[in-house]
Amino acid sequence: MVHAPFSLLPAQFPESYWKQAYELTPIFNELVDRVSLDGQFLQESLSRTKTADDFTCRLLDIHSKMLKINKKEDIRLGLNRSDYMLDEQTKSLLQVELNTISSASGCVGSLVSELHRNILSHYGKLIGLDSTRVPSNSVSSQYGEALAKAWSEYNHPRAVIMFVVQAEERNMYDQHLLSAALRERYPFSVCYFPQLYNTHGITTIRKTLTEVDQEGVLLPDGTLCVDGQHVAVVYFRAGYTPVDYPSESEWRARLLMEQSSAIKCPSISYHLVGTKKIQQELAKPNVLERFLENKDDIAKLRECFAGLWCLDDSDIVKKAIQRPELFVMKPQREGGGNNIYGDTVRETLQKLQKAGSQEDAAYILMQKLFPKISAAILMRDGSFRKENAITEIGIFGAYLRNKDKIILNNQGGYLIRTKISSSDEGGVVAGFAVFDSIYLT
Repeated sequence: MVHAPFSLLPAQFPESYWKQAYELTPIFNELVDRVSLDGQFLQESLSRTKTADDFTCRLLDIHSKMLKINKKEDIRLGLNRSDYMLDEQTKSLLQVELNTISSASGCVGSLVSELHRNILSHYGKLIGLDSTRVPSNSVSSQYGEALAKAWSEYNHPRAVIMFVVQAEERNMYDQHLLSAALRERYPFSVCYFPQLYNTHGITTIRKTLTEVDQEGVLLPDGTLCVDGQHVAVVYFRAGYTPVDYPSESEWRARLLMEQSSAIKCPSISYHLVGTKKIQQELAKPNVLERFLENKDDIAKLRECFAGLWCLDDSDIVKKAIQRPELFVMKPQREGGGNNIYGDTVRETLQKLQKAGSQEDAAYILMQKLFPKISAAILMRDGSFRKENAITEIGIFGAYLRNKDKIILNNQGGYLIRTKISSSDEGGVVAGFAVFDSIYLT
C-alpha cells in the first residue's frame, strides 16, 4: 500500500474556463440520457465497430437483447465525468472524453483539494497564494446523494447498493470513501421510509463480476438478489475493460444485472454512449439536433468539441500520416494507456491501409490538444520531483430520472490530473499522472 500520487500545490487555471466546464455538465448529463434512449442510433453508429472490436461487440449484443424484449429503464442514474484541456493553440476549452462508466477517483481527488486549501491557509502568504481560490470539492457527498436518491426511488428499505469491483482493485479507497459517505449521511431508512421507524440504513456491498455470476439470481418479478440480498442499485466500478471479462462467467453476470429491475449505473445503453465512436458521431454536423432542442445548449457543446473523425475519412487519414504529431488515435477503451501517439499513429494507419480490412472501425482520430506547460512539484512513492507539467480537468455530473421526472441534474465536484509534459497518457491509477486540485486565476 502506498500513498496516492499528488501535486504539492494546486494547478493554476482561468476561472472563466472553469465556469464554462461547470455550465456544460448538466447539458452533457441530459445529452447522455437522451442518446441512451435511441437504441437504433447506438446500434447503427457502432455497427462497423462491432465487426472490428470483440469487446464492443459483446456489449452491443447485450444491448440488442434488451431492445428485443423492450426492456425499459424507468429509473436512470448517470454518474458521469467530462474531461477537458485548455488548448493553447486555439485558446479554447476542449473536451478530451466523456466517461459514463466507473467515473472514478473523485473522492480521493477531493482530499487533495482539502490538502491544498490547508497548505495555502498556513503558507499561502509566503508564496502569494490565497486558499479561497481553491474551489471546494464535494464529490463524496454529491455522488452519495445521487446513489441515495436512486435507492429511495427504487423504494425497498432493505435493499442494498452493490458496488461491482475488480478482483485486483488498486483504487479501492476511492470507493470506500463513497461507501463511508453513504453510511454516515444516510444511517437510517427512516429518512425515506418514516412509516417503518427502523434502523436499517443504506447498506453497500462489494462484488466482482465473477461473484455476481456465482451468487446472483433473478427472481420472476425481475428482482436481482446477490448472496441473498435484494439489490436496488448496481454501481459499476468494473466492467469497462476486456480484462474484467476473462471468461463467460463475467458476461453472464453482466447480462443478469442488465435483465434485472435493479437501477444500473450505468445501464448498458449509458455505457455505450460513453464509447469513443459515439463521441465522434455526436460531433458531426446536425447530430446534436437529433437529441437536444435548445440552440444555446447545442452551441455550447459544439464550442468544446475537439476535431473528431472516423478512419473512413481519407483526407484526414492522409493528413494524420503526414503530420501524426497533430493527432491522437483512440480505440474503444476506457482507462489510461490505450491511446496511440506520434509516429505510432502513422505506422498504425499505414498498417491498417495495407490490411484493407474492417479493423479501422475500432479506432477514431482526434485532434491532439496542447495545454499550457507549467512548473509543478509531483509527490510519488514518498519523494518529490520538480517537473514541467500539463493539467487535465474533469467535472463530475450526477443525473437521476424516474420516467418523465428529473430528480437530479447537477455538477458533482471535480478531478484534476497533472502529468509530466512529455507524457501522452494521463491516468493516475494507470501510473501516468498525479492527483491535483485547481487554483482559479
